[in-house]
Amino acid sequence: MAHSTTNYNLDQKFEFTATLKKSIMTVLVIGAVILAVGIITAMVGGGHDHAEEAGGHAFHWYQRLFANLWINNVYFTGIAIIGVFFFALQYAAQAGWSTAILRIPLSFGNWLPIAAGLMILTFFIANHDLFHWTHSYLFDKNSPEYDKIIDGKGGFFYWPMEKGTFPIFFILRMFLFFGFWVFFFNKLKSLAFEEDIKGGTGYWRKLRTWSALFIVFFAVSSSVAAWDWVMSIDTHWFSTMFGWYVFASWFVAGLSAITLIVVFLKDKGYLEMVNQNHIHDLGKFVFAFSVFWTYIWFSQFLLIYYANIPEESVYFVERLQSDVYSPFIFVNLVLNFFLPFLVLMTRDAKRHAIFLKVVCSIIILGHWFDFFLMVQPGTLGHNGGFGLMEIGMLLVYGAAFTLVALGALAKKPLIAKNHPMLEESYHHHI
Repeated sequence: MAHSTTNYNLDQKFEFTATLKKSIMTVLVIGAVILAVGIITAMVGGGHDHAEEAGGHAFHWYQRLFANLWINNVYFTGIAIIGVFFFALQYAAQAGWSTAILRIPLSFGNWLPIAAGLMILTFFIANHDLFHWTHSYLFDKNSPEYDKIIDGKGGFFYWPMEKGTFPIFFILRMFLFFGFWVFFFNKLKSLAFEEDIKGGTGYWRKLRTWSALFIVFFAVSSSVAAWDWVMSIDTHWFSTMFGWYVFASWFVAGLSAITLIVVFLKDKGYLEMVNQNHIHDLGKFVFAFSVFWTYIWFSQFLLIYYANIPEESVYFVERLQSDVYSPFIFVNLVLNFFLPFLVLMTRDAKRHAIFLKVVCSIIILGHWFDFFLMVQPGTLGHNGGFGLMEIGMLLVYGAAFTLVALGALAKKPLIAKNHPMLEESYHHHI
């Protein structure tokens, strides 16, 4: 007997049960307690152990708190914007296979306004502890701490203001990126939900147009955001591949989060249209972009190693020769390349939920370590590390992000029932 999408409940909604909310809130509270213990431990026991080191500046416990805030702000902002990017990509590419899962990545975008507030607030509170270039004496040619290299890059942060004053150009870009990301997200979301009510192909065409515009803006803004928010921490250092590198890390983490939620919803009896073929495609995406991230990582490392230019190699030297960070270089590679590559190599592994649950969870943690390695060495030097503060902050952000995404998912139907390619998604087979 021939089947079609009419065999399914296309108005099905995800029920965000009190039990599930309680479980996520428990994780959040546990994270907050661990974070509080980590802060108290740092205040009482180790806050000033390395004072007067690292360039003559005293180290304070709150600098580690600020560094962790920045790591999680950047990381979860990335997962949120990747959700919107994945959604837009399906429309721009006229992809039909993913129609049944489009609402999951779209729900990630609800984190963006929160991320904007957290990011801007953290910058205004902690900019001197996160970004070395915010110190005015670096631009004073009469100061013994004058830095010719940073002075040369000052216009990128301060234009049109005087260098070392108010970094208006940097802040303007931050507002601009978040403003347009939230605008595009709201536009795509409103068109998608109007399509549910009114149907027709008109909304699909509008979504294609807006998706294409968003992707062009995202291509530029995500790269510049990577330079601003991460690469400028190590102000002397630069890499022409860094925008791609951060994108690859965000993208594979976002794909893993999408896959985890799709598998979770399937386990709970939702997304009846989604079958092993859709799961397989998500598995292929996760596998392929884990390899892509590794390719970018190795290319950047190999070029810098081969050229052996001091202003480039210093980035890897301070990580590989550090007792604090060198183990995490290998943790990063094992979690983000070797494990996903070996576990997801076979066709069967990409079609089984248990493998995807394990691998996607590992990847989400692994790419958090990737951002940990990008941010902490430049902000904390050898005063950093992975401890209670890092674990607690990660749990708090992870739980909060999950609450926001699942809460948004529960407000609207899970399936884009009037999407013109829904039937194609139902018949998807690989």
